[in-house]
Amino acid sequence: MSGAPAPLRVVSLVPSLTEAVAVSTPPGTLVGVTDWCTHPADLGGAARIGGTKNPDTAAIAALRPDLVLANEEENRAADLDVLRAAGLRALVTEIRTLEQAFAELGRVLAACGVRARPGWLDEAEAAWAAVAPGDLTYSAVTPGDLTYSAVVPIWRRPWMVLGRETFAGDLLARLGVRNLYAGHAERYPRVPLDELLAAGPDLVVLPDEPYRFTRDDGPEAFPGLPAALVDGRHLTWYGPSLAEAPASLARALRAARR
Repeated sequence: MSGAPAPLRVVSLVPSLTEAVAVSTPPGTLVGVTDWCTHPADLGGAARIGGTKNPDTAAIAALRPDLVLANEEENRAADLDVLRAAGLRALVTEIRTLEQAFAELGRVLAACGVRARPGWLDEAEAAWAAVAPGDLTYSAVTPGDLTYSAVVPIWRRPWMVLGRETFAGDLLARLGVRNLYAGHAERYPRVPLDELLAAGPDLVVLPDEPYRFTRDDGPEAFPGLPAALVDGRHLTWYGPSLAEAPASLARALRAARR
């Protein structure tokens, strides 16, 4: 009498998707993850296969995965071409808005054999559905001032900021933050610090990833400007963290504006 079918063998090249798959699939599904995959803390026996931008493609192929999860922004097309040439199936996500995140998460989980919708996905959708402009439960804005302008650095030396069509920018916009570089031709433009200051933001938003901005590294470059130090996982990851993200981001925005 045969038992349940063996779970798919999945390699994830995206930390956000690693977390989503890990908490939604049977143990042993993830056989390979990147060095940057930190959540959940226990990823079982999943092999570490390098970074998101420099994965060990030979090691991935040796794991014989049924599926490789990737993202068009986080992973290089050249690496995915190598994996496909080795006969591996790669699912490449595109996530630039919250709606895209929910849709792509559903597609990823279905491809990983998840049949029942996980509870965390319902919780995440409900948390963001509760966000409304001017709702002080989440937003740092006040009635009559439903948006405030900001620059959102993601790197320094050189300074880089959120530009057009970014997932993080979409989340901030839902919380009343108007990204001053949302109309830039590039998605992550390099902008000299003097230009960032001259843009006249009301606020600077500083996540702790990919660059680890801290109270002692970042705010001093924007003297006199309120600085919101936000959890980078809540700002840039799409997965279970989305359920906590609205409240977490709003707390940081409110604290900066006091």
